[in-house]
Amino acid sequence: MEQDWYKRMAFYQIWVRSFADGNGDGIGDLYGVYDKLPYVKSLGVDGIWFSPLYPSPNADYGYDISDYKDIHPDYGTLDQFKKVLGKAHELGLKVIMDLVVNHTSDEHPWFIESRKGKDNPYSDYYIWRDKPNNWDSLFEGKAWEYDEQRGQYYLHIFAKKQPDLNMDNPKVREEVKSIMRFWLDMGVDGFREDVINFISKKEGLPNGLPFLPAVNGMPYYKDGPHIHEYLAEFRAVCKEYDCFQIGEGPMTTVNSALKYLTGENKSLDMMISFDHMMADCVYTEYIHRPFSLIKLKKAFTKWQTALAGKAWNSLYLENHDHPRIISRYGSEYYHRESGTMLAACYLFLQGTPFIYQGQEIGMTNIRLNSIDKYVDVSSKTNYHTYHLKDTKEKRLKRIHLSSRDSARTPVQWNDSKYAGFSKVRPWFYVNPNYKKINVAAQEKDKFSILNFYRKCLALRKSSNALLYGDYKEYNPKDANIYMYERTLGKTSYLIICSFSRFPVKVSIPDKYIGKKGQLMLCNYSDRKQYHHDLMRSELCTYAVRHGMYRPYETRVYRFRVN
Repeated sequence: MEQDWYKRMAFYQIWVRSFADGNGDGIGDLYGVYDKLPYVKSLGVDGIWFSPLYPSPNADYGYDISDYKDIHPDYGTLDQFKKVLGKAHELGLKVIMDLVVNHTSDEHPWFIESRKGKDNPYSDYYIWRDKPNNWDSLFEGKAWEYDEQRGQYYLHIFAKKQPDLNMDNPKVREEVKSIMRFWLDMGVDGFREDVINFISKKEGLPNGLPFLPAVNGMPYYKDGPHIHEYLAEFRAVCKEYDCFQIGEGPMTTVNSALKYLTGENKSLDMMISFDHMMADCVYTEYIHRPFSLIKLKKAFTKWQTALAGKAWNSLYLENHDHPRIISRYGSEYYHRESGTMLAACYLFLQGTPFIYQGQEIGMTNIRLNSIDKYVDVSSKTNYHTYHLKDTKEKRLKRIHLSSRDSARTPVQWNDSKYAGFSKVRPWFYVNPNYKKINVAAQEKDKFSILNFYRKCLALRKSSNALLYGDYKEYNPKDANIYMYERTLGKTSYLIICSFSRFPVKVSIPDKYIGKKGQLMLCNYSDRKQYHHDLMRSELCTYAVRHGMYRPYETRVYRFRVN
């Protein structure tokens, strides 16, 4: 298999506003990032993905961009970014930027000019209509907003302050290529391309299906008619540089993703999929279902098997758009156990892992007592739109489960005031559990979630079998255990993860029973042994047999096979 450089890597995502405040104003910035780069390197990652750093009115906290070729004053300057980029490269860390080109801010100079009239040079940079269709926005009401100045409606798939660009206009595509070259010439190593499968809309913009609230127009703007043609233009720019592209593909299917990732018209190196986020329903604002391990396993296995030998997976459990994973798929009561197990369950799949800031210490959802304390536009809209017959308490509980703001609380560095994020009151609320869950405390504990992530990443990088080996799942209908193997040549790894809060019996595949192997990782230490355990948890050689697994226990075994 072609071993492109990104295939051996792991990335750390930084949502800079909540990462570290370096200049003392309560807002995370590039000065804080610069100071924390050695910490990022110490995790064992090889690169950084920066969520948008550009100037923005923050209607969608950076994803509404008003200038693509500068740095938001809250975060620093272009010179400071260059300093961060230089130090990252010195440490051996590659840097990718967020490329957000489905939409801009309504305060972008292009939109300010476009709304002046049809004879303006920027008139067709956006999508204007005299009469709107029936599409809903994913964030805020209907997908069309009337503009008094121009006397027409503009399309916004997301927030009202995020008008969609008209990618059918060749001038807009040239602007995108200019943006890409600006950052690539500076030394950036690639792009994460936001909702990139939305950029081509169906001609005529037909009405959507009325019985699909919120997503009724999606069939006409997802994977649109010219998407591969337009992405080929952007791909040609990247081929001028040694960089890579990962696209975010909301609601994409495996078959659709393969059209982006394979063949002569390959336009992306990886696709960020959402299937595994549906294990408890990613849209928990609308409907919440209890977590289903069987659904999670089915999604993982579908992508692992479909892309095997054809394309490359992106691996993630958290990012800036999803609530914290321990609060969703794990257990806040079994915090360390479930946090470490969740790390193992995905870091040993085939693909390039992404770790979101704070995930490596097991940060959890925040639960604010009023919707007015939340800042996320989608959370506020959903609270005031769905389940209005429910009590305020029930509606707020849905926000506790679903809000993107839970991923955007300040990173918890230590147990000092404001969690060591800043010396002054931060821009957003700190999770009250920072006294117990913080980097400093976990640095001192060799059994912490933080140090387990380091062990997982080191093990993954040390083994070609874990990087490139074949994937096979066992017992897919088991509602408590996720078990899979990775095999390359004569080396095989068996990864077993319990998602149960109770002790459960594990049925080892027949091929491994009685075989000699080495226990490479276990998230329980000797000090926590008890009578249900049938194997020692230190690194050792032993015969594998059936046994009881403790709550959220995970083990990784290595075997030499014939």
